Amino acid sequence: MSQSSSSTAYGFIGAGEITAAVVEGLQAQDAEPPAVFLSPRGRAVAGELAARFPNVHVCQSNQDVLDRATSIVLAVPLAAAQDVLEELSFRAEHVVLSAVAGLRLQQLRMWVAPAESPVRTIPLPQAAHGRSLTTIHPDNAVARDLYEQVGGVLVAGDERTLDAFSAATATFAAHLDYLATIADWLADQGVDHDTATGYTTHIFAELGRSLGQHENALATMTGKHSTPGGNNEQLMTELRSEGMPSAVRRGLDHILSRLRG
Repeated sequence: MSQSSSSTAYGFIGAGEITAAVVEGLQAQDAEPPAVFLSPRGRAVAGELAARFPNVHVCQSNQDVLDRATSIVLAVPLAAAQDVLEELSFRAEHVVLSAVAGLRLQQLRMWVAPAESPVRTIPLPQAAHGRSLTTIHPDNAVARDLYEQVGGVLVAGDERTLDAFSAATATFAAHLDYLATIADWLADQGVDHDTATGYTTHIFAELGRSLGQHENALATMTGKHSTPGGNNEQLMTELRSEGMPSAVRRGLDHILSRLRG
């Protein structure tokens, strides 16, 4: 984990879940956490963070954020990005780290000029616990310094590859819905709903931890849980015969097309 100089300051335009996660993760460093300046957008979240952490400050406006920091994280919805950015006066020394899914570098450069070399990033909610593997493109020292403090960094070789990583993160809700289906099925069998939810959460949380302990983890763990003729193999075979893998691939293809415009 890298450690920033205490003189480093980060500005955040947009104060939603990702901003909150990164800001919270920054507090867990061994070094003194950096100064953080938040826009008034999402004032409830920004105010709560400022109340908890003395290094976090809520600014009067988005422009005030830019006036106080040169390392700027953009975390607003894609639909709002143009309106937000075109109202701001960037300087050449600003480094803009965009966490806006689908906002292309070419367009971003136009909206943040004269700031040069903006970076697309995909920070994850796990940043709050220092466990976000943040994909970035292009490689950039400021982006590395920030996101290594809240986990690690994966550099995508080109923008199309970064789009593919971004599409992969669109699977979170579907995966959680799959787990909720299992918990609901358990409840249908007469198990108390809270117990069913707790049990499902527990077994898959532990499975997730196990993934980090194996080489070629997905293939290895699938093999470990697919005894020939066993129950796991039976359910996997049934889901495959129903077209589940193909449906997932089609959905990801659609997300990727959307991200690439």
